[in-house]
Amino acid sequence: MTLILKIDPLNPEIDKIRLAAEVIKKGGTVAFPTETVYGLGANAFDGNACLKIFQAKNRPVDNPLIVHISDIEQLYEVASEIPDKVLELAQTVWPGPLTFILKKTEKVPKEVTANLDTVAVRMPAHPIALQLIRESGVPIAAPSANLATKPSPTKAEDVIADMNGRVDVIIDGGHTFFGVESTIINVTVNPPVLLRPGPFTVEELRKFFPDLIIPEFAEGKREAEIALAPGMKYKHYAPSTKLIVVENREILDQVIKLVSQKYKVGLLLSKELAEKYKGYPTLVLGSDENLYEVARNLFDSFRELDKLNVDIGIMVGFPEKGIGFAIMNRARKASAFSIVKKIEDVYKYVSL
Repeated sequence: MTLILKIDPLNPEIDKIRLAAEVIKKGGTVAFPTETVYGLGANAFDGNACLKIFQAKNRPVDNPLIVHISDIEQLYEVASEIPDKVLELAQTVWPGPLTFILKKTEKVPKEVTANLDTVAVRMPAHPIALQLIRESGVPIAAPSANLATKPSPTKAEDVIADMNGRVDVIIDGGHTFFGVESTIINVTVNPPVLLRPGPFTVEELRKFFPDLIIPEFAEGKREAEIALAPGMKYKHYAPSTKLIVVENREILDQVIKLVSQKYKVGLLLSKELAEKYKGYPTLVLGSDENLYEVARNLFDSFRELDKLNVDIGIMVGFPEKGIGFAIMNRARKASAFSIVKKIEDVYKYVSL
């Protein structure tokens, strides 16, 4: 039986937070909002509790978890060999949507790190998340609170749809702020490597790490061979409906007309483009002028696509600047790399 607690996201009721914290202390699982997406958490120092996360999500155990902390002192409990530059950056940008890969301490069990000697750690910028960690008295290990391969949840209804009956507590804290998961950077190597783009943008990262390496898997163009962090190795964020991503907007019209000759299509478009395609089932992601709006609606739209009763979803691409880089990473992975740049590409992914 899952307990559902509705909590004010800006002024969390402490009595309700303490109920959830008691569950964490006793080795249970709690789904809670962060500023990025909802997380499914357990005591980061309790390997058996963390195994419950994998079981609830049907998540492969070689896919590590992110450890969430509420103050810098907790960083030293979970991570070692912290470079001065990283500590300085953490103190500047935390709480916030930036995750560091660091060498782990002995206190962090192998279940959290997938047997690696590194740990992913961040301090979330959400009142509920921070208060839950404080009241629990331990760092909380948490991936996104969805069934494996499904889109990450950005509102409680999606968490309930996936996790009701599978976890102990679900905190309903309304819609998350950003809608895509945190940026992840590996700082155990020099120069640092971007593992997953997110709300903390590449442009912002380069101010601190001008030599930052961005591999292909961070662009969402292929999978990584080893998962040092969530979102690297396995199919993620995906709707059940087949999805293709048209990155060349000049051929969008051709692609829609070609695919719709044989299939019922649903469109995922910017507000500006949606005006042109009123004859099709359409999900409006947001304005081309506000990519943060697009990011916030992205995973919701992937879930809504499955409710449209269409054969194929066609999503338009967005500029890879700012948070647009994270949007395209998620879109490419959600489409299983079904990327259309020229009209011939359609035949690779759609049987016509």
